[in-house]
Amino acid sequence: MAVSPQEMGRRLRAARESCGLTQEDVARRLGVSRPTVAQIELGNRAVTTIELDKLAYLFGRDIQEFLAEDFEEEDALAVLFRAEPEIAHHEDVADRLRSCIALGREVTNLEVLLGIDRELAGAVSYQVSAPRSRWDAIQQGERAAEQERRRLGLGWAPCPPLPELLETQGVRTGIVDLPEEISGITISNQRVGLFIVANRQHAPARRRFSFAHEYAHVLFDRRMKGIVTRASDRDELIEVRANAFAAAFLMPPEGIRQFVNALGKGQPSRAIAQVFDEAGAVQAEGRAAPGSQDLQLYDLVHIAHYFGVSRLAALFRLRNLKVVTQAEFEELKAADEAGLGGELARLLNLPDSESDDADGFRHRVLGLSLEAYRRGLITRAKLKEVAQLLSVDAEEVRRLIEGAGLARG
Repeated sequence: MAVSPQEMGRRLRAARESCGLTQEDVARRLGVSRPTVAQIELGNRAVTTIELDKLAYLFGRDIQEFLAEDFEEEDALAVLFRAEPEIAHHEDVADRLRSCIALGREVTNLEVLLGIDRELAGAVSYQVSAPRSRWDAIQQGERAAEQERRRLGLGWAPCPPLPELLETQGVRTGIVDLPEEISGITISNQRVGLFIVANRQHAPARRRFSFAHEYAHVLFDRRMKGIVTRASDRDELIEVRANAFAAAFLMPPEGIRQFVNALGKGQPSRAIAQVFDEAGAVQAEGRAAPGSQDLQLYDLVHIAHYFGVSRLAALFRLRNLKVVTQAEFEELKAADEAGLGGELARLLNLPDSESDDADGFRHRVLGLSLEAYRRGLITRAKLKEVAQLLSVDAEEVRRLIEGAGLARG
């Protein structure tokens, strides 16, 4: 049954209000007057197809949602905009998030066209009770990290680039310019899927930690349609849990110990062993040379580079695992803050972290689009439309088609 102008107006008003936008905001984006928007919402003036398409994008929706029999008044983007009103009014940030939502929706549509079962590549969900204390939160996060590494077959080795790893779990990723205090955003939506966004303004090592942190929200908190991770919220228990997960996921205890041992360190300064047989025991004692087991700043630089994390994150992990004492922690932290860690990294030709921006999601979007085009499921115009969301121009699309051997006479 067709949606009446009055019902369409009601839906558009509900979607606008749920995103925290005013009629003036919408009018400016549509290029019409505010009274025109008011008349559309009242049902006194029909909305054109072009206007509806623009409004759907502005509200982070699929145009078909407004034409369907049932309408959900609040979605993931609306939840985010309500929780963080400044994002909704920060047009560059809001538009980038809308683009992420649009891309996620396109991938979902492509998967349906190609008959790909999303459930087979979906991230698992950890069903646990809400943490009652910080200790509970840390324990839940660390246990889940160990289980997830085992499930993914990572062993004790460093994680591969996280965008590519998360893509194998059906989690889409993006890198967006966000306010400094926001490190990441998690979006969970039935039509869009699972989406993680990290802050482009942050260093690669910090973004890598943010991807792992947001992955914890995917595993534990996806019932919440949208989560914004802010530095000021670090004491909240779900954020403590996500930070504990990220640290253990990126820097597994045994992996840290093995790497430290490979440096010839991490052993006790004095060790005693006994060899037993039925007649008695023989005791032996070993002592390390004084100071030989102390971790140095260049060791910290190597550890951080190996696991792809910041030196500070590595240092906190070493302290929590009791690899360094509190006094050693303070000394190394002070030296790094003085700039010596960065200088050592440069001299050792070890950058803070290799960029973890390999965009597995971008590859998947283009790959699925080319496959759908090859099968005749989408037109070349649709292929260009999807590519445009990835900032791929028409000439690049032409080269992609020719390079894939899909050029048609």
